[in-house]
Amino acid sequence: MSVLDSTPAELLAGTSGQFSMAEARTIVGNQFRHRAAIYWSDLLVTWVIGIAAYRMVREAWLGVPVRLVLFAVSCLMIYRAGLFIHEVVHMPADKFRGFRFVWNLICGIPFLIPSFVYLTHLDHHRRRHYGTDHDGEYLPLAHRSRWWIVGYLAQSFIIPLLAIFRFGVLTPVAWLHPAVRTWVHRHASSMIIDPTYLRPLPTKRLLRIIRWQELGCFAFIVAFATLLLIGRLPWFVLLQAYATGVAVVTLNAVRTIAAHRWLGEGEQMTFLKQLVDSVNMPAGSWWNIWWAPVGLRYHALHHLFPSMPYHALSEAHRRLMAELPADSPYRLTESPSLGHELAALWARSGAAMRAAAAAEECVSDCSPAGEPSRMGTAF
Repeated sequence: MSVLDSTPAELLAGTSGQFSMAEARTIVGNQFRHRAAIYWSDLLVTWVIGIAAYRMVREAWLGVPVRLVLFAVSCLMIYRAGLFIHEVVHMPADKFRGFRFVWNLICGIPFLIPSFVYLTHLDHHRRRHYGTDHDGEYLPLAHRSRWWIVGYLAQSFIIPLLAIFRFGVLTPVAWLHPAVRTWVHRHASSMIIDPTYLRPLPTKRLLRIIRWQELGCFAFIVAFATLLLIGRLPWFVLLQAYATGVAVVTLNAVRTIAAHRWLGEGEQMTFLKQLVDSVNMPAGSWWNIWWAPVGLRYHALHHLFPSMPYHALSEAHRRLMAELPADSPYRLTESPSLGHELAALWARSGAAMRAAAAAEECVSDCSPAGEPSRMGTAF
């Protein structure tokens, strides 16, 4: 069955509807060990290449074509380095403390995405929260107008500016006014896609972490602005930083849209529906590693095993596809390409718009039985 216009129930109709977590856990075996050497080498090499390319974009003597290539490289590497935030929030709390600190120091603070803004991601993995009002990373896009998709992508142009305002203006105000602090934490302190999401208030321990990370972001903005004003940095850097931010946020928005099928309507979904609502995209991995790096092309598998490190996901997926039954619902998570998922969402959203328009027309022109209403004929 094509996934272009199917619901979770329809997707599951062609399978036995059975999935054993115990069986899947046995199949993947020992793929839960976080290898520190991989994390450190991947992050640092990515960061060095990204920052070096970013710096060389300013060199006019290289020529426009070369500088454009360097800009693309810097965006891809900064994007990849930034997405380690996904691994940071899933790491065991008592391990990799040094890695978390260094990531925040070289990525989280200068990119204005300190790790605390992504801690709400853990709610996205709670089965009772997935797709509900408690999940800030979910919108029923398959049931809404296509303008929601367009709007979600278009906001990439203002998010970098909002990040500067959040940490450069709201942060010091929140330090001085408890009421502002509460509002900022609930409404402006999470990497989410649902604008109505309200973040729970932090514990005292988390609030201390937030304040330290906020201080780092505020200090970075002040230092950056000071260097611009005294002429130590060219104003071109400000435009470059904005363009890089827009490119990175847009790429992440496209990845996010392709990570799920967005078939929920706000209700609590069963485990199997959550499973087939998520997407794996192992095909064409040479391309997928760029737009969905750090293992995020295996998003459905990540929802099965959130604690599995990114470097183990490819092998775990291979084992599951080789050993699970032919009618396993897990096989429905696999998608052939990014374009396929984007087209599928666009088609579902279009169908939802047509259905809504037809229903509205029927309400105004038809009786409940589908016949023209007397009120309609009277006019």
